Amino acid sequence: MPPSHLAATAAQSPASSRGRRPRHGGTMISASCCRAAALAAAAATAFLTFSLPLSPSVSTTRHTGELSAASSTPPPHPTLATVSPPPPSPPPPKPATSAATPRKREPSYWRMAPEEALRYAKKEIMAAEPVAAADPDLYAPLFKNVSQFKRSYQLMERILKVYIYQDGRRPIFHTPPLSGIYASEGWFMKLLKKSRPFVVADAAKAHLFYLPYSSQNLRLSLYVPDSHNLRPLAVYLRDFVKGLAAKYPFWNRTRGADHFLVACHDWGPYTTTAHRDLSRNSIKALCNADSSEGIFTPGKDVSLPETTIRTPKRPLRYVGGLPISRRHILAFFAGNVHGRVRPVLLQHWGKGQDEDMRVYALLPGRVSRTMTYIDHMKNSRFCLCPMGYEVNSPRIVEALYYECVPVIIADNFVLPFSDVLDWSAFSVVVAEKDIPDLKKILQGISLRRYVAMHDCVKRLQRHFLWHARPLRDFLTSQRSGPRTTYDHAEEISRGDERACGERYEGKEGQPHRAGDLPVEGVLTEPRHPQIVARRGSRRRGHEEIRQDLQQSQEDDDEARNGRATRLLGVNVSLA
Repeated sequence: MPPSHLAATAAQSPASSRGRRPRHGGTMISASCCRAAALAAAAATAFLTFSLPLSPSVSTTRHTGELSAASSTPPPHPTLATVSPPPPSPPPPKPATSAATPRKREPSYWRMAPEEALRYAKKEIMAAEPVAAADPDLYAPLFKNVSQFKRSYQLMERILKVYIYQDGRRPIFHTPPLSGIYASEGWFMKLLKKSRPFVVADAAKAHLFYLPYSSQNLRLSLYVPDSHNLRPLAVYLRDFVKGLAAKYPFWNRTRGADHFLVACHDWGPYTTTAHRDLSRNSIKALCNADSSEGIFTPGKDVSLPETTIRTPKRPLRYVGGLPISRRHILAFFAGNVHGRVRPVLLQHWGKGQDEDMRVYALLPGRVSRTMTYIDHMKNSRFCLCPMGYEVNSPRIVEALYYECVPVIIADNFVLPFSDVLDWSAFSVVVAEKDIPDLKKILQGISLRRYVAMHDCVKRLQRHFLWHARPLRDFLTSQRSGPRTTYDHAEEISRGDERACGERYEGKEGQPHRAGDLPVEGVLTEPRHPQIVARRGSRRRGHEEIRQDLQQSQEDDDEARNGRATRLLGVNVSLA
């Protein structure tokens, strides 16, 4: 007898797999799968730059506790004749071992129609098994429901398929920015296109359809400076969607409910307003997730973290922070004064009114010469993240990168990945009206509570990282065994500074450090962890080696000046 969930699916799938999709069919679970990604394996997962290393020792299937009725022998029918006393009852049977208990078989996902696969995923997520308390992959306090998140992520890895439209003219489409404060939309597009397990060429197999436009490039291409007119941007995107609807059948069958876009510019939500179905039905992954404007819909749309990328070739260059004992500043903020919140913040806490509250407009030169902006964040216990013109702020992710507890001051802001993350565990949300009492609120947090929040920030950090390339093998732990020297060397060669000095297991299971890594293509140049050859027979040119040596010297100078944290020679357990 087939398992009950397959029988139920087979009973209702024929009509739905061939018929017209409902208007909102698949939207809820599609958005759920996308939000579960996250957060950052950003590219290998939809919307989510989330990095979830799943341990191979943790089973992703459940045991069925029921046996078929046909497999047991029915008891004999009782008789009315007088018989001798019945023999003593047999001892109770021993509990079946795990080897004898039948395992729940995972269905063949590739054979399922998209609607059928989504119905199955929704059912599995709602019935997710509790995650073990000592789960090495997840830290439960970070999540609202860690069991459903983990099961959603597992199913996303197995099921989710995305079709990327190839239409659209550059640079508005297919060429988003990879640096600056709007880089999240660019890195999502770049890494998703490289994630072959998720991207399909056959649109009939897709669960989601991606509109690969850049809100930043749309602004740069069409907006007339000082015109304050966003209508041309919205009309351009409306005409693009109408062209897709006329050319392909996919938009019309759901009226855009299974289509999504990613926009990180402040004007991203407003570029969708000229097309009714695009604004109401499609899934929007927005950095400007303001619930008060009627464009962002919590539960359907996704709040995407706004991340500042300073060096695209080395996106994780400055990631890391200082221990609590070395954070002597209570709270810090520096930035342009615009919007409704920042002037009030400067009025109460700016101009050096309080030594514990370092609040500046732009960081003064006399201050930055002794301590840079990044060093201020690394030396502060709380990093203030007030809204500007819009509710979103790149300082939230900067605070996570530098292991500083973010203090979010923005009413109506839907926090990034708030569908799955419990932000109360690692951040402080302050209402705009409470700015005069800000110091009192922060000092009211006990040391024990702060230590727990700081620990959560450090554990959460890996879910918000944009890697130079998708790390899907690392995220899902498809390979088993210890990390090798060459695995570690590759991380450094692509600019992942967090690899420097971390402990990893070599061939003999012994810990190594960055200085022990093999170096190819370098003859008389000094040995440095940034000079590591690529895997295979590829050799690095002299110009590339010279640039690395120059960059290494600059990094060393910064370290001596106290503006960078050196990780070489430090043994840190691999997270």
